[in-house]
Amino acid sequence: MQQPEIYQDLTNNLKSALGILELDKNSQLYRDTTSICDYLAKPTFQIAVFGPFNYGKSTLLNAMLGNRALPIDLVPTTGAAIYVNYGEELHAKITLKDGTEVSEPGTDVLKRYAILDDNRQMRDDVAAVNVYCPHPFLKTGVELLDLPGTNDRQEQDNLVRDKLLTADLVVQVLDARKLMTLGERENLRDWLSDRQINTVVFVANFINLLEPDDQKQVYNRLLFVAESFRSNLPNNISNIYRVDALPALRARLKGDVAAAQTTGIAAFESALQSIVAAQQEQLAVKLPRIEVIATKICQFLRVKAETVAAEIATAQQKQKDRVEIKYKAEKLISKGFQASVSDFEIWLYQPTLLRRYQSEMALSLQQGTFDAWKTKFEQDVLKQQQTIAEWVNKACEFFDKEQPIALLISFPPAPQIALPEPPPAPARKTTDSQVAPVAIATGLGWLLGGPVGAAVVGGASYILNKRTGYEKPPESPEAYLKQVTEICNEAAKNYLARFSTDTFSMVQHYKEVAAKVICFQDSQEPLKVNVQQHQLQLLNNLAENLEQELATIQVRL
Repeated sequence: MQQPEIYQDLTNNLKSALGILELDKNSQLYRDTTSICDYLAKPTFQIAVFGPFNYGKSTLLNAMLGNRALPIDLVPTTGAAIYVNYGEELHAKITLKDGTEVSEPGTDVLKRYAILDDNRQMRDDVAAVNVYCPHPFLKTGVELLDLPGTNDRQEQDNLVRDKLLTADLVVQVLDARKLMTLGERENLRDWLSDRQINTVVFVANFINLLEPDDQKQVYNRLLFVAESFRSNLPNNISNIYRVDALPALRARLKGDVAAAQTTGIAAFESALQSIVAAQQEQLAVKLPRIEVIATKICQFLRVKAETVAAEIATAQQKQKDRVEIKYKAEKLISKGFQASVSDFEIWLYQPTLLRRYQSEMALSLQQGTFDAWKTKFEQDVLKQQQTIAEWVNKACEFFDKEQPIALLISFPPAPQIALPEPPPAPARKTTDSQVAPVAIATGLGWLLGGPVGAAVVGGASYILNKRTGYEKPPESPEAYLKQVTEICNEAAKNYLARFSTDTFSMVQHYKEVAAKVICFQDSQEPLKVNVQQHQLQLLNNLAENLEQELATIQVRL
């Protein structure tokens, strides 16, 4: 009997190859490979019977079994692949895709599950159809496979093509009245010859309906075709048989042995028994079709290995280029950041800051518009902040770093100003107790008038205090304005000086924070290449293992 265990390593490697190649499960190579793996694992000797619909396949098998075990009709009926194995009594089992099994005595259940409906469609919930029959030929470990008719629907043709790959012996039924149609010739080439399925027996049906001269012509034509499909058959066994299937079935059902002899069924059965006996001990019959599939898988593995190797080389070059770009980017970003910080520090330099903003701020204090000045000043500072932050943001984005804390800049509180007592107004007599409240409410411009009307003290934030440190009030509005201007200038100077000192300190701290971000670290990028290198090694190992297993099997056989 066959020894499937010698193919175990080959089967394992083929299944592993399917996994790493990630082939489409509907592709022909994927289906062929899974079929060949199943073929190598099964212990039975399978004889598959195929041909176009209405050629008498099921009738031929029924004649061999001596029973109407399989459905036959004048329309294409067999919609599923029906496996016929030995059983103590005739019964059928239907396995549905949800795992449900329907098992009944006889084979009437096939009419509900295994034949085409009125629309010539097969039920889509059927996973397997099995018939068990008490026939001595099946008891020897033989499994018969009744395949759907070809040249009817594409789905049935695909099923037949796949199943033929797993058969140890193929029986092709022909119609002697229309021998070797174009479709049949194409099937011989594409389904059998090209896949190294070379163990084929041809059965010509309906030959009894031809004239004697025509019968000889048909037989001679068959001789030429059949010669290419007997490479693994015993030399003394023909692979061309005439069997009148329907007369043979009728004779068997009646128990008419003599009538059955005239139909050719006995000679055909005898040949099958001899072929099975010879091939059950001859493992080499499997090798040609195994080599075809395994060689294709090896080619796919090698091609994918070349592709992965090229991807690795490309990835390594890209990685090298990317690292160089990021190092260059680090230098450019660092240079830009340092330049922007340097510009800000120059802007913050106290003499520069005073020269640019002191007079404006002092004037805003006098005019009561400090809040407006501060808003404009904060906008200028914000522009400096944004310029610096842009470089840090670029570093975070380019080097995939988290954003650090922002450059925090705080502004000193608004100046608290004490002004001297204004000079008395010559035109009006006002008590001392009225001066401060009036000044706060109306501003100095109303009080002093004339050329100093524009000089006012800004808002409630600035405290007017009659105790100014001067021994006596200024004698004129001009002197008073000068004193106010000096006080506002000093307040602006102190404010800007404090802002400069505090912000310089903040900038120094932020430079340390930013330095950790503007830094490229090459750590995790090689991970993908490492995975691909492992994949490449696996592809090459599988290809080598498959080639070695094939060579080992050839030696053992």
